[in-house]
Amino acid sequence: MAPKPKSIILDLLSTLRGRSAPVRLFIAAGEMFGIDQNSTRVALARLCAGGLVERDERGAYRLGRAAEPVQSQVRSWRHTETRLTPWHGGWIAASFTEAPRGRERRIQRRSMQFAGMRPLKPGLWIRPDNLVDGLAAMRPMLEQLGLRALVFRIDGLDPAAQERARGLWPVEEIRAGYRECIAELEASAARLPELPIAEAMAESFLIGGQAIRRIVLDPLLPEPILAAAERRALLAAMNQYDLAGRACWARFMRGFGLPATAAPMDQRIGDRISATPAALPNPIQPGAAS
Repeated sequence: MAPKPKSIILDLLSTLRGRSAPVRLFIAAGEMFGIDQNSTRVALARLCAGGLVERDERGAYRLGRAAEPVQSQVRSWRHTETRLTPWHGGWIAASFTEAPRGRERRIQRRSMQFAGMRPLKPGLWIRPDNLVDGLAAMRPMLEQLGLRALVFRIDGLDPAAQERARGLWPVEEIRAGYRECIAELEASAARLPELPIAEAMAESFLIGGQAIRRIVLDPLLPEPILAAAERRALLAAMNQYDLAGRACWARFMRGFGLPATAAPMDQRIGDRISATPAALPNPIQPGAAS
């Protein structure tokens, strides 16, 4: 399924580490997925109106302040394991005094998923206290996501409640997701060198994006609840795939004056990018679009 124009814009900007990009980059990238220029411009305007994207003095675009809380987490997917600390059985909790409605309920559920929290009872969400800095990290993160909650630590749950808390996460489903994602990454990595460059770019964008989403939304459960080996295997597979994906996109990004990492994972991809420029979606020439 083709990504939405907003996703393409945000995903590309998230790789630029604060740099800005011209609108013609987003138009050219969107056209690879069959998205017309007008749809891309409308999406960009809506992202600007929502503060997720900002326009600089040169008329180029960068991530806006409203996008930073989530995008900083997305960019840090490579360092997921460094966020963890040994678990001693305690929990971080977020309590909401009023039941959210409509859009607020959707925001709460998405934010709680992002934080790896599950409802122990109505209005009370918890997660294992195994993140570096614990409460000190969780409070500002939830505030940045726009949630007003009482955030605190729970210790000493009775055995029945402790067992119920540990069973809140669908462990087997999560493990199956790891294995499925690893298989998709490995199969795609084997295909990329043989695909036309435009197809390799599109596939690496989609497959890599799905894997990063899984990593970023992973609840990061501690060893007593979920063994970490398969999560680490997914991180390793995605790190390798990221190199191949960056190689696919390197020449395209350089065509807009933006840096890109041509990766050594499979030099055949980089060689084909240099050797077959006609096969690559060409950047819109300066002046063709503002």
